[in-house]
Amino acid sequence: MTLNFLLTFVFKFAIINAMTITLDTNVLFAALFSSGGASHQILRLIIDEKLQVAISTPVYFEYYDVLTRTENLNKINLTINEVEDLLDLLALLAKKYSIYFLLRPNLPDEKDNMFVECAFASNSQYLITSNVRDFKRAELFGFSFQSITPGDFLKIWREKYE
Repeated sequence: MTLNFLLTFVFKFAIINAMTITLDTNVLFAALFSSGGASHQILRLIIDEKLQVAISTPVYFEYYDVLTRTENLNKINLTINEVEDLLDLLALLAKKYSIYFLLRPNLPDEKDNMFVECAFASNSQYLITSNVRDFKRAELFGFSFQSITPGDFLKIWREKYE
């Protein structure tokens, strides 16, 4: 191994471990719907391995269920195979977590609990969602992560890493 390779590995390892996030499905959908928004830039950071995304089995299948619906495939102008390829890449890059507990912080949408559980299990710094209002009203006091919009997250990311 060369010194350059080791330094590159250490640098990438440090960045990935510096920031772990959990993504709500609406952020992933928005990233695929528009290439101009903050959600798409966050997806690029994940693909470029500058950001570590946490994933659990329920979160992965929620992504799959929502993104492969016919009406959503039409909106994002992708085929089911293209969505599956992206989800395969995301699963490859993600840090995977098995959830052995249930957290019920009184979220208005019961399906959002899986994102809270993943963020908690992964010790994510941020749970990125376009639906911050619902997460802010929940009983999430004392958790190590902050619910934040894609735009606000990107501002924080740029201040710390660019």
